[in-house]
Amino acid sequence: MANSTPVIDSQVHAYERDRPERPWLGSLTGPAEVTGDDIVAAMDAVGVDGSLLVSPFSMYRYDASYALEVYEKHPSRFRLIKPFDPHSDSIAEDMAEWAATPGVVGARLMLAREPFEADHPGVNAILAAGAQTGLAVNVLCWGIVPLFRDLARRHPNTRLVVDHLGLLQPYDPPVPAEPWAALPDVLSLAEFDNVAIKISGACTLSHQPFPYADIWEPLRKIFDAFGFERCLWGTDWTRAINMLTYEQAVEAFRVTNQLSDSEREALMGGSLANIYGWKPDVSA
Repeated sequence: MANSTPVIDSQVHAYERDRPERPWLGSLTGPAEVTGDDIVAAMDAVGVDGSLLVSPFSMYRYDASYALEVYEKHPSRFRLIKPFDPHSDSIAEDMAEWAATPGVVGARLMLAREPFEADHPGVNAILAAGAQTGLAVNVLCWGIVPLFRDLARRHPNTRLVVDHLGLLQPYDPPVPAEPWAALPDVLSLAEFDNVAIKISGACTLSHQPFPYADIWEPLRKIFDAFGFERCLWGTDWTRAINMLTYEQAVEAFRVTNQLSDSEREALMGGSLANIYGWKPDVSA
């Protein structure tokens, strides 16, 4: 239907094969390549209208050139987010340039990758630039949620989005014995009105097979704390590929009886559209 709420994935990654012209600096769980065309085909197969394409730090660090190529080919299906380097001496200028780039809706801070302190100049420069440019800053903070809490308090005018529930998530089986152990720290972030949270990769924390019934009790605590207007469903494709299929990551949230229709619409696209200021045209 033309007026239906679009389904939008809050985090996917695309990358091409390792090659001299754009070499990998590391690796990401997944096939030898997952192109923009591959992501579009996966979305089409299960009725996902659009995705936030996050340039993969593991492969490309702070170079978003491939994500930009994907956007140029599929501008109606993607919006872009890239990581920024806290050690750069041109953060404000670089983020202003990124914010002015077509298709861009956010920046990313890989807070969990190094032992940062709350007063780190580069970390704070990225968060301050988020407020100045209007970009949402997506923060990987699993394992260090208390540090993120301090930064959220310091930057009340920056839209902050917690990546991947703020919880350490496995790349391969088995699932840790207590994957939700740090949930109280995550729930404490809900007091900050500028903080939203990606419900991305949630199925990788399940000890049960599809449709992952044991995720709903802890997720309900997150929904109750943040409200659905600040919760954003996502697959974290392809990081989750050794745990489940893309279809399972989508359908688990469609088949459950733990969500009302209005909650599902907000979680799977409506709230993301409000926070990032974009939704794909489902009438096309």
